[in-house]
Amino acid sequence: MDILLWIIMIILGLIGSFFSGLLGIGGAIINYPLLLYVPPLFGAAHFSAHEVSSISMFQVFFASLAGVLAFQKRSEGKIGQSVFHKGLVIYMGISILAGSLIGGYISGMLPGDVINLIYGILAVLAVILMLIPRKGSDEYKENIQFNRVIAVVSALIVGIVSGIVGAGGAFILIPIMLTLLKIPTRTTIASSLAIVFISAIGGVIGKLTGGHIPLWPTLFTVVGSLIGAPLGSKVSSKINVKVLRYGLVVLISLTAVKVWSTIL
Repeated sequence: MDILLWIIMIILGLIGSFFSGLLGIGGAIINYPLLLYVPPLFGAAHFSAHEVSSISMFQVFFASLAGVLAFQKRSEGKIGQSVFHKGLVIYMGISILAGSLIGGYISGMLPGDVINLIYGILAVLAVILMLIPRKGSDEYKENIQFNRVIAVVSALIVGIVSGIVGAGGAFILIPIMLTLLKIPTRTTIASSLAIVFISAIGGVIGKLTGGHIPLWPTLFTVVGSLIGAPLGSKVSSKINVKVLRYGLVVLISLTAVKVWSTIL
């Protein structure tokens, strides 16, 4: 792998993980299309959909881990306690882990066009959910009630489909937590990172069993991820939560348009 590809992979990993820390996503929603289209644009490499999903999953694993650690450190110093909701993380984390194990394994059996199609559908669905008006506070709350059945079932489904495309699932998980479970935005962003990290564990295991992992491109993407996530987390503390919410809508919309234009 030449120096140009090293630089490209580090930058792409940094971009994806920056948004991971900023918006509480794993980064795959932006990294998937970047990995698919940017390296060929510079003549550096051409990755298949299977390889892109594998690189994305490893990037999500390390980016979400770095984001969780950054959020935990910052929140404990700011409000004296974690902003992660333990109940949400436990219920949705276990369920999404099982789903991502299944999705990561079966992704190796699917054609590349099918993986791209699933990604495109997820992106559109995420935008729709994010635009649905919701009620509720954006501030941190200590006691939050939520429907456990919806949490478990939705996390399982998200885990399966996100495991297929190499995502942690936050880009669809966040709208579900905001609109269906009525979780405050700030708590959603922090908790989703922890849930995504758990999901990524299953996804990585699934990818390892399914193959299609380009070692060096994945390694350099991870290097960029470890740099970008803490930066994004730090910036997020200085931005209004409404800006974060609509920033995520714009981000997902742009990537959805790009992917669907290629599919069609």
